[in-house]
Amino acid sequence: MEPLTSRPAPAARDRGRRGDWCVRWADSGDAPLRLFCLPHTGGGAALYRHWAERLAPRADVLAIRLPGREKRFTEMPYRCLDELTGALADAVEPLLDRPYAWFGHSMGALIGYEMCRRLRDRDVRPPELLIASGRRAPHLPSRQPAVHAAPQRELVDHLRELNGTPAAVLDSAAALSALLPMVRADFAVSETYRWRAGRPLDCPVAVFGGRDDPLATPGELARWQQHTTAGAEVRLFDGGHFYLHEGAREQVLSALAAHLPAPSGAFTGRQQ
Repeated sequence: MEPLTSRPAPAARDRGRRGDWCVRWADSGDAPLRLFCLPHTGGGAALYRHWAERLAPRADVLAIRLPGREKRFTEMPYRCLDELTGALADAVEPLLDRPYAWFGHSMGALIGYEMCRRLRDRDVRPPELLIASGRRAPHLPSRQPAVHAAPQRELVDHLRELNGTPAAVLDSAAALSALLPMVRADFAVSETYRWRAGRPLDCPVAVFGGRDDPLATPGELARWQQHTTAGAEVRLFDGGHFYLHEGAREQVLSALAAHLPAPSGAFTGRQQ
């Protein structure tokens, strides 16, 4: 989550340099595969600090830090997925010099899916894998009412129901003042998204979810199969929407590692 300080006036279009987008928490730059990890609504790059240590040296984990949070707290957060993926594609394209994969949870899964599509349009190296977590297939409409423009009390109640934000944060007026502008923007990214028909992905999709997640049921997760020509495999874990923070972290990392290509030594710059 963001630092719990009052939010300064955002820099309207100053959304950082390429280096601001990717955070490397572990010294694994020579790993044979890069794993770009995307946050859920309200999340930041810090979510993946432990992942970087756990998956090294098999994967070079690059946690994506979106504008409006953590060290990019003063930047204007994106509210439109097309704008977000355009800027993110510019940032990561020079880093696609080796095999890579995307992981995203909830909003992050949607961003990851659209990044695969956008980068394909740029005719760059395709991903080895998309891991979509806690998100129904992208063509399925939301079953939840939109909350990005809801009154504060309604939005806070929704966050409580999701159980992904500490109660101490939701009970603090100062914390909410800092948090809610970014959370509203993140919800807008997801809630204003409209899927556009197109060619399915060429990479496989690993679909992770919580058995008790009301936002992404097993049947909705299974429909990711429609979005790839390379197969989709669903893996369920105990827990709800934030199952990966509810005691299943090690199981998630083990499952994730099992999907990654086996390490074959340090990356040497050779196209693989």
